[in-house]
Amino acid sequence: MIRLHHVPWGRSFRVLWLLQEMGITPEIERYQIGTKKMRQPGLMKSSPAGRIPALEIDGITVFESAAILQYLCESRPHHGFGRAPGHADRVTYLEAMGFAETMASLIEQLNLNHLFLRPPAKPSPAVVKLNTLRLADTLRALDGMIAGEYFLPSGFSAADTMLGFNLFAAPYYVKLDPWPNLQSYWDRLQARPAFQGAAAIEGPQEFYRKDFYEVPSDG
Repeated sequence: MIRLHHVPWGRSFRVLWLLQEMGITPEIERYQIGTKKMRQPGLMKSSPAGRIPALEIDGITVFESAAILQYLCESRPHHGFGRAPGHADRVTYLEAMGFAETMASLIEQLNLNHLFLRPPAKPSPAVVKLNTLRLADTLRALDGMIAGEYFLPSGFSAADTMLGFNLFAAPYYVKLDPWPNLQSYWDRLQARPAFQGAAAIEGPQEFYRKDFYEVPSDG
């Protein structure tokens, strides 16, 4: 039994996508952010902080998306989605896995400010502007780091699923127009059959209610 604790179009999409690349469709336990279900024993037992994702597989449970992807790559090396010690791209691969979380943390802060604060609470325009600029800086940096068709010179890897999810979420806050290389990379990722298979399992995204979220005015 393989079970994914999952929020549709959340960071756990990275895991669903890589599983699809491996030809695996898990049983999915779905959650919605902010609901009581995320504080119940089922998830808290699998992920101590009640965070998504967690994956039950091979008789164990793994939480944190980067750790799950690393485990999948190392336990199923024949797919070639990891980069083992000694590989020429090993360090760049590890950097990408960490960089993806740097970017995702900024997206998470923008999600919090734009989507989860409710009246009478209001987001701080200064904080939102700063995090938007920082997210744009990570996108600019990523644009310059893409080595070819995929992030690594050696081809598609779990790093692409880590970074690719961010490119789904980031354009709600920062337009990708200044970085055509980044846009092309994102288009190639979306064209992969496994991405499309994971997206079909997800269905339409319902998390973002607008096409684009502007920085709130000081007024």
